[in-house]
Order: sequence, then C-alpha cells, then structure tokens
Amino acid sequence: MKKRADDYLITEPPLPSIVRLALPLILGSLFQQFYTMADSVIVGRFVGEGALAAVGASSALTSVFIAAAIGGGSGATVVTSREFGAHQYSRMKESISTAVISFALFSIILASIGYALSPSILSLLRTPGDIMEEAVSYLQIYFLGLPFLFIYNIFSSVFTSLGKSSIPLCLLVFSSLLNVGLDIIAVAGLGMGIEGAAWATLVSQAISALLSFIILIKVLNKLQGRAERYFSASLLKEMTAIAIPSIIQQSTIAAGMMLVQSVVNTFGTAVLAGYSAAIRVDNIATVPLSATGNAISPYTAQNAGAGKKERIRSGYKAALLLIIISGALICLLLLPGRNIIAALFLGEEGTAEAYRTCENYLSFLCFFYSILGFAMVTGGVLRGLGEMRFFTLASIANLSFRVIGSMLLAPRFGVAVVWYVVPIGWSIYFLMTYSAYKNKQL
Repeated sequence: MKKRADDYLITEPPLPSIVRLALPLILGSLFQQFYTMADSVIVGRFVGEGALAAVGASSALTSVFIAAAIGGGSGATVVTSREFGAHQYSRMKESISTAVISFALFSIILASIGYALSPSILSLLRTPGDIMEEAVSYLQIYFLGLPFLFIYNIFSSVFTSLGKSSIPLCLLVFSSLLNVGLDIIAVAGLGMGIEGAAWATLVSQAISALLSFIILIKVLNKLQGRAERYFSASLLKEMTAIAIPSIIQQSTIAAGMMLVQSVVNTFGTAVLAGYSAAIRVDNIATVPLSATGNAISPYTAQNAGAGKKERIRSGYKAALLLIIISGALICLLLLPGRNIIAALFLGEEGTAEAYRTCENYLSFLCFFYSILGFAMVTGGVLRGLGEMRFFTLASIANLSFRVIGSMLLAPRFGVAVVWYVVPIGWSIYFLMTYSAYKNKQL
C-alpha cells in the first residue's frame, strides 16, 4: 500500500504527530470558546449583570446537550479512524454517512424536547426569579439551533479522524468572527438583548454546519472507493457501542454541573454572575487539556487499526508531557491575571461579591489543571481502544463526588466548597482511568 501524507499519525514520531493534530484542535476550541465568551462579555457589558446571570443559568443545561453532541462524535471518531488507519476507505465512508444520518435525527428529537421543557427545567434548577424570563428566551432559541451544533460536531470529528484537524480550525475562526460581529449588531446595535446573542450563535452554527458538509464531500471524493450504502446497521451498532457510553459520560458530567449550578443559584444573582464568568474562563483554560485528550483518541485508534500498538505507549507518554507544559502555562496566566479577567466579564457595574467569586474560583483551581489533563489523556487512549467501561465509570465517580460534596457542604460552609471539591474528583477520575490503561498491557 502506497504511503499517504494523511497517514502521519501511524508513520511519524509520536510527539510531533500528536502536536500536529492537537494544535488545530486547541486553536479551534479556543475560537469556539471565544464566541461563547463573546456572548457573555457583550451581554454583561451592554445589557447588565442580570442578563449575564441568565446566560449562566442557561449554560449549565446547554452543556448537557453539547456533551451529547461531543459524545456522539466520539463514536464516529473511533470507527472512522480505525477504518482509515486500515485503509478501508469504502467502509469508512459508510460509517460517516451512517453517523450523520443517525445523529441528525437524534439531535432533532433532543431539540424538540429541550425547547418544550426549558421553563420547567430552569425552575427545577432554582433559577432566580428576576432572570427567569431572559433565561428561558435564551435557552429556547439555543435549542432551535441544536441540530446544527450536532451536525457540525459530527463533521468536525470526521475531519479529526482523517488527521485534518486544520479544517475545523478554519471553520471555527470564520464562525467565531461571524458570531462576534452578529453579537455586536444584534445586542449593542439593535438592542435585542439576550435574545440577540442567542440568534447570533444559531446563525453562526448553521453556516458552519453547511460549509463543513461541502468541504467534507470534497475531501471524501479524493479517497478511493465508494460507500456501498448510505446507512449500515452493523456500523451504527459499532459506533453506538462507543458513542452511548461516551454520551452518558459526557452528559452525566454536564448534568452534574447542572446540579452544581443549582447549588450556586441559591446564593443569589451576584454570586451566580461571578461563577458564570469563572466557568467561561475555566472552559477556555481546559481547552489545551481536552484537545490533547481528543487528539490521542484518533491517534490511538489509527495505530490500533494499523496494528502498531507499540506507538500507542509512546504517544501516551508524549501526550502527558504536553499536559505538564500546558498546566504550567495555564497557572502562570490565570494567577496574576484573574482581576483583569473578572473585569472583562463583569465591567464597572459588577458587584464586589461577583468579583470575589470569580477571582477565588480561578486562583484556586489554576494549580490543579494538570491532574484533569492526565485524566483526559488517559481517557482518550481508552476511547481510542474502544474501552469505554472504566472510562465511563471513572467519569461518573468524579462527578458523583463533586455533586454530593457541593450539595451537602456548600449550604453549610459557603459557595467556595463548589470548587474546593473539584481537584479531588479529578484525581479519582485519573486514578481509575490509569488503572484501566495499565491493565490493557500495551
């Protein structure tokens, strides 16, 4: 078989090949977080602290659905990467079309349920009454765009499986800039408030999904072989065997964060605004960690498909080195810059309590991000090998500790408990996944 340039994950040295795949993922995720953060910054500064809290109250729930989209993409990633590594291009194309059809239908069902139940769910989360109406409006518009989010994530996962992570990066740069421009026009220019930010995000996601589809067709046409059918029940079964545990894992974490959000909500709008700002920053800080974990998954799957399991061990060590470097840089940036970061979101009208909540969260957790990164990389290897059981159990154990700790202790000892329990949960997650990795005897 003739060596292809796209085969770099199974031919080039592990460290540079993982960096080559992870770097566009990092940059792409940063831009994705950038336009998510833009919603918060623009809404917070042009509409007010209450509107920022409303976005924050909605974000815990939207994270559940984003997690489901990412989990669905995981199933497509592993199967597509395996077939690509084995040069089974016809079967690979079947897996892609099967994934797109299946998860598009799934997302439409989820969107319909989410739209209808938005008011009830926000009430169950004990969202403060003074921001309820805005939170419901933002959330329902978000659900209208959920199918675009799912479809884009599937396409993005496929590009990553093929080693073409630079394509999602370019699309995200375009989408991010478009989203920010639409935010400014809708919120600051037209005075549409929180609804304007939601519509800006929806339009940006829709355009990204359409462009992704066009580009993917061109990429697949360059590979030999044709899919014998557009939908394969056997391939769907393989993907769902990986996707369902991943969706459960991702959604369980997001659902747990939603429960934690309900604890924070009881401390009032000011604390919620500060916590929401900190969570936005936290999402950005963890980007290089999650991107490295996402990169090691197709790297592992491709090498497993090519029968090069010795490269999996070397790639794991290289990824851990990247995590150590990333964790140190995150800490060096967040610790001295937490005051400026809080001001970016909260502005001059932010209350002292909101500022204090944001700064305390960031100054504590910045020392522990490497632990999370170790867990993400180890989990990424397990996903690439199709080993989902321990990966899912470890995620649930991490989440359970954090939720139970927050719900039992925060009402008595204060909101700071919400982030004090986080590093312990991350440690549980890492130790369980590492134990499973060692048992694989690679």
